[in-house]
Amino acid sequence: MAMKINEECIACGACVPECPTNSITEGDIYVIDAATCVECVGHHDSPQCVSVCPVECIVKAE
Repeated sequence: MAMKINEECIACGACVPECPTNSITEGDIYVIDAATCVECVGHHDSPQCVSVCPVECIVKAE
């Protein structure tokens, strides 16, 4: 499973340096590449992007 960023994203960029697999890129809003996102498994105990997001717009992709 991967994380995804919803439309509430304010494009602050806080999540980008936290991603150990460089899966987050900037567009109109930031986007997480589901093919490379590992939810920080093997790197951290929980997804780091979620922990630093000021607007809580990062959720598990369905």
